[in-house]
Amino acid sequence: MQGGTVRAVLSAVPLRFWLAVTTLALGVVFGWMVRIITGRLLRRAGVPSATEGTTFERTAREFGTSTVAILAVIAGYFIFGIAVFAAIAVAEIEYVAQFWNAVAGFLPQLFLAVIVVIVGVVLGDKVELVVSERFRGVKLPQANVLPLVAKYSVFYLAALIALGQVGVATGALIVLLAAYVFALVFLGGLAFRQLLSAGAVGAYLLLHQPYTIGDEIQVGEIRGIVQEMDLFVTHVEADDEEYILPNSRVFADGFARVRS
Repeated sequence: MQGGTVRAVLSAVPLRFWLAVTTLALGVVFGWMVRIITGRLLRRAGVPSATEGTTFERTAREFGTSTVAILAVIAGYFIFGIAVFAAIAVAEIEYVAQFWNAVAGFLPQLFLAVIVVIVGVVLGDKVELVVSERFRGVKLPQANVLPLVAKYSVFYLAALIALGQVGVATGALIVLLAAYVFALVFLGGLAFRQLLSAGAVGAYLLLHQPYTIGDEIQVGEIRGIVQEMDLFVTHVEADDEEYILPNSRVFADGFARVRS
């Protein structure tokens, strides 16, 4: 009797609902598989080492996860979201289906926008670390601002791309970006005018080579053998001392090349 009742209840359920349940179950399985595969691919691609030391990675680890795990989970949920949409379409639930039909076209863009934001945050943190490392030896107070400028520039570009993905009008933001770049170049030129001047002088000296490595020169009271020269400074060795002369000083004070 009970078996007949169960069969009657099961037979009363439309086939489309069983198909919807099956679709959801497959979505769970495929989402789980995509999550695992995505995590493995990201690890093989070297993403853990690339994100090591970034603020995003440190924050993720404080919550017991990682950048790779977050990206893998997002990929898995994206597949499951597609399965939910397909299940609702199969079940033919009128009002819910209408809602999902409106949302379905938005989900891929939202997924891409989230990925762009995460990649932008991680990349911005990594750029900050690289720029900090490159300018570690520069003894200029303005150089400390460069890592933050580079970081937030990447953040801004990532936000701009993400907003464009979800259909937000970004015309005003692009104009603001152009103004930002102009201000950055203008203020950077003012802040680093001495460094730029030294670089211009260094380029002139390297191109025309009025003296080369091994020449004996005299700049002011300093006389010695040129050991090294680059875009900004000239290394001169005299007796047991080594002088590091800014190229701008060599150009401004003048030098004499001592003939042997």
